[in-house]
Amino acid sequence: MGAELRWQKSSFSGASGENCLEIAGVPGRLLIRESDMPGTVLAASRAALAGLVAGVKAGEFDRQGGSGRR
Repeated sequence: MGAELRWQKSSFSGASGENCLEIAGVPGRLLIRESDMPGTVLAASRAALAGLVAGVKAGEFDRQGGSGRR
């Protein structure tokens, strides 16, 4: 990807910094990884990530709550 990526950790990460969600921005998309598995990276558009976050906040992925769609 050319230039070195600048990964940002979640503000909810603990002081030790292990098992954190990290995000880096590149033109047209966001890259997401877990700090304990830095070689595995998910790429998503900003709109797709916003949709995922909205679904999580709405409980769509809860086993007992949500819409039941899987």
